[in-house]
Amino acid sequence: MSGAGAALAAAMFVALAPALFSGYPVGLVLGGLAILFGAAGWAAGEFQPIQFANLLPRFFGSVAENAILVAIPMFIFMGTVLEKSGVAAELLRALQVLTRRVPGGLAMSVTLMGTIMAATTGIVGASVIMLTLIALPAMLERGYRRELALGTVASAGTLGILIPPSIMLVVMGDLLQVSVGTLFAGALLPGLVLSALYLAYIGCVSLVRPQAAPALPADAGPKTRAEFARLLARGFVPPVLLIVLVLGSIFGGWATPTEAAGVGALGALAIARATGRLDRRILGEAIESSALVNAMVFLLFLGATSFSFVFRALGGDDLVREATRALGVDTGWELMILVQALVFFLGFFFDWIEISLIVLPLFAPLLQQVDFTAHLGPGGNLVFLTWFIVVLAVNLQTSFLTPPFGFALFCMRGTMPAGVPMTALYRGIVPFVLLQLVGLALTMALPQLVLWLPRATGLMIH
Repeated sequence: MSGAGAALAAAMFVALAPALFSGYPVGLVLGGLAILFGAAGWAAGEFQPIQFANLLPRFFGSVAENAILVAIPMFIFMGTVLEKSGVAAELLRALQVLTRRVPGGLAMSVTLMGTIMAATTGIVGASVIMLTLIALPAMLERGYRRELALGTVASAGTLGILIPPSIMLVVMGDLLQVSVGTLFAGALLPGLVLSALYLAYIGCVSLVRPQAAPALPADAGPKTRAEFARLLARGFVPPVLLIVLVLGSIFGGWATPTEAAGVGALGALAIARATGRLDRRILGEAIESSALVNAMVFLLFLGATSFSFVFRALGGDDLVREATRALGVDTGWELMILVQALVFFLGFFFDWIEISLIVLPLFAPLLQQVDFTAHLGPGGNLVFLTWFIVVLAVNLQTSFLTPPFGFALFCMRGTMPAGVPMTALYRGIVPFVLLQLVGLALTMALPQLVLWLPRATGLMIH
């Protein structure tokens, strides 16, 4: 690595932060920096314009022709149909009835709903907005403490980015060439652990301060067994059946994630049709939302591919290695902790996809050179990458809740009832961010949370 190349690589990395804050689309920012510093490298004799031609096969081979990425628009479509058709509202009502005798039952039903919807949609924005519109007013009307209600809704809505089928895991698996089915299996238990931590916290608050989470009336809900059965059949069974179809087909080895996404999209349409709420408007909105989000994701892929290519061509990999040595990071665990701290810090300012596309190409190659066999057991590179990606995904949960740019906070701000201040939302998410950090520590310290299910299902050997 020459001095001029190192200087350009360092300047490229430093320029990234203010450029991302410029307000321009992130994909255009990353691609624009690649072109700018590629030209600067050409002027300094460190980069040749013909090298840009290498980007075309990368675009087509790793992005445009990637069959795995087809799962993203189908999962988005599935979640949008479930939201627009009212299936989510029916699910919340069913869960409220099932938990009405439990302290903090309404808040717990919101968390359970977030968990179930996470396993059927994988879309954080849709889940957060839906829970804010449906569940938050009900909790406030019941006399719930504002901070607890707001924190519960925000944390439950973000589970969709970790619990499979997760769009984040599809993107990260593609970046590091790890089977999406393996990542889905690895992320399931950590996602359920986070959900259990939320439920335990709500239960403790409800027991210590009953006035913060008033119980539902004992006579709330259906009055007869027939009404109760109809409520479960209409509101609870369909989304659970959809989860079994999507995740069961992947874990059972009957379908790839892309095929399972198609099954999920068809299942969502069938459920919406069965409830009588599928019309041309809902179908059109679902298709439009899927197309817009898919275009954004692919633009980010193209921009990030260009950025990482030019950064590496200028000697960026060597620069990162020297920087970690200068910080006194000598062991694999020190580097791992440094990466997690960096990701948590970046989560205050950037979205998960921006962090993933920046951090993974830089630090994953360095960590792959470290031997974690004593901690993870045998299995080599696949075992490490599966554990590393899921640990990173748990960490990235915090990026949705940490101000000032937490995505879930933005979604809630526009849909909260009038009179609820943002300061209450910021106070409400603090305990749940701390619980996410507890979940991160457990996932790092107990790797079997990630590795047991992939090994038990045989996905780790594929």
